[in-house]
Amino acid sequence: MPKQHRSDSLSAAFRNLSRNEQEDLTQRYEELVRHYGMEPTRNNPGIAHENGSIESPHGHLKKTIEDALLLRGSRDFADLAAYRRFIDEVVGRNNAKNRKRLELERPSLKVLPERRTSDCEETRVLVTSSSGFVLRKVFYTVPSRLKGHYLRVHLYDDRLECFLGSSPIRTLRRGRTPQGTDKHGYVVDYRHVIHALRRKPMALLNLVYRDQLFPRQAYARAFEALLAAGNERHACRTMVGLLALAHERVCEAELAGVLDAELDAGRLPDLDALHRRFTPGDAAVPDVRVELADIAAYDALLSGASESASALVRPAFSAKSGVACLAMLHP
Repeated sequence: MPKQHRSDSLSAAFRNLSRNEQEDLTQRYEELVRHYGMEPTRNNPGIAHENGSIESPHGHLKKTIEDALLLRGSRDFADLAAYRRFIDEVVGRNNAKNRKRLELERPSLKVLPERRTSDCEETRVLVTSSSGFVLRKVFYTVPSRLKGHYLRVHLYDDRLECFLGSSPIRTLRRGRTPQGTDKHGYVVDYRHVIHALRRKPMALLNLVYRDQLFPRQAYARAFEALLAAGNERHACRTMVGLLALAHERVCEAELAGVLDAELDAGRLPDLDALHRRFTPGDAAVPDVRVELADIAAYDALLSGASESASALVRPAFSAKSGVACLAMLHP
């Protein structure tokens, strides 16, 4: 840990925050420097060159990432984890150039505390009757069994970890509000709301998070094609049935492939045919016959036992008295 931690005066950032947000950010920063035993300092307002040591490397890093993307030949990544690995490689190569200078300063740094500081915010939310909650202008869905419960949420930069009491129950991807608008963001899992939609399928037509409801592009294509056919009621019922089928038969990916094939062939999805296709066949029940032993066999077994075995095993009931008992004899 360094002795001092220096930041910008942050006046531009604070000017756009409410009073409560300003106090919250100030308190969190004070807790950070207190935990690591650093002295908080800031640049002098109005002296622009004091920001150069931070802003200039920031610009260089952005240029380095841009050059690495050009050399890669594509900006497309399989998922967020793949993009993060790419950034880690770029930053690692960039930091390797400064390793010698960092080693010179390492003897002057203080030892880290035993535990790291908390890197998340903790808040409490109520799950509403719509199987979800709103946090930072983003609507998240959770399983319907949590309706009416308060959840303790750890808010990270990329995820939400939800707890019911002290028990972890769900990790959600963190959503963002659309930039430049006052609209809400949505992180929706169709499995959480499909049971409510089955009771009111027409609600799908004007659902505010309908675009985020479809798990794959094939489902969105299917709904657009069904609406284009002209019967909104049939389109909503069929689409809700497709989502329910994907959930109940755990065939989301396979069903998406079939939907794409049907749409590419110019055909609308047939819900009944898809139900037959993804419904497992009736399993054959084996014919098990159990033959009961003759009760007289127990008397024969007991009478032929050795005295030592009889001494070890003393049956509590006699077969002659009309009560069957199972005797375990040790040779």
